[in-house]
Amino acid sequence: MATIDVLLPVKNGISFLAESLDSVCAQSFQDWRLLVLDHGSTDGSRELAEQYHARDPRVELHSFPEADGLSGLLNKGIEISDCRYVMRHDADDICHPQRMEISLAAFAASPGCVAIGGQAEVINADGERTGDMKMPVGRQRVGAAAFFRNPIAHPTAMLDFGEMRRQGIRYGNDFLQLLPQEQQMTVKNLVEDYFLFGQLAIQGKCNNVPQQLIQYRWHGNNVSARRFDEQMDMSLRVSRYLARNFAVQSGQPYFDPAPFCNHGGLLFEVAGQSDFSAQFEKMAASVRAGFQHSPEVERELDYRRLATTRQGWQLLWRYLQFKSQHEPEAGEWNAVRSWLMRRIPGKPRMSAPAEHPA
Repeated sequence: MATIDVLLPVKNGISFLAESLDSVCAQSFQDWRLLVLDHGSTDGSRELAEQYHARDPRVELHSFPEADGLSGLLNKGIEISDCRYVMRHDADDICHPQRMEISLAAFAASPGCVAIGGQAEVINADGERTGDMKMPVGRQRVGAAAFFRNPIAHPTAMLDFGEMRRQGIRYGNDFLQLLPQEQQMTVKNLVEDYFLFGQLAIQGKCNNVPQQLIQYRWHGNNVSARRFDEQMDMSLRVSRYLARNFAVQSGQPYFDPAPFCNHGGLLFEVAGQSDFSAQFEKMAASVRAGFQHSPEVERELDYRRLATTRQGWQLLWRYLQFKSQHEPEAGEWNAVRSWLMRRIPGKPRMSAPAEHPA
């Protein structure tokens, strides 16, 4: 049994697969097994993985062309895992050499944590640096952020496999089971990672390290680029679902997170409203009480407070004030900028669908 099993799903990912595999093989921590989960590739990805296996038997190819979406493919990987920790890695990303070592140290320092992610450098298809993906740090902070965006970058994540087995944690499933069965949801793709990490985060069982762990490759074939609107709609459904579960878990009133979300670097238009001050006070009171008034939570609420207005210049002024006190994180400036851009006549707007009764 290896300490770490790496789950690497691939479907026709030959363009970047060699770099991705090399980055795992070059880790400073060497007690790992790499499970390449093929989803019916026809471009040579399978053959390349077999070549790596011939050189290093720790690299294993497992084919699951029948798997139901990405969540089904990853769950197949979980079923064949035998390890202490499961690490996610994508076929187009590059691990930093000490990624495993850093994540293992973070688990040792964070008893009770089930999932730990980190920061990422963003590169393009040519491997050129285009920016950074900065994620929240601190368990209470990550928990509060989970209502409004995915708090962990999926390709940076490592999970405690023993806890996954004990709690029955799988991608796409409601493992909290706090709501009546008829109100529970499943998520097959697009936001299966957000659904999993969100459930853990609102329990205070997720964190991010401050170090960069990977180079995250953004290119035109990313699912986030090809199916953006659908992903945003599903993200909001998960946000509302987490808020309902949090209300049951914490005994706090339910709040609608939609006005304060910045999924995909967007603010939603909600029923044509421009002032969400009253909704903010209700939301902030629930979040503060549910996370025991942790100081970490205030950083998250500071950003959500600026989103109480949809008046362009007021929103921009509030963001500049916010930036003078905090270092912005992934999607925070983009959400403000995109809202201002969408005020231009003819630009499309992202409207939040009405809530369905629970």
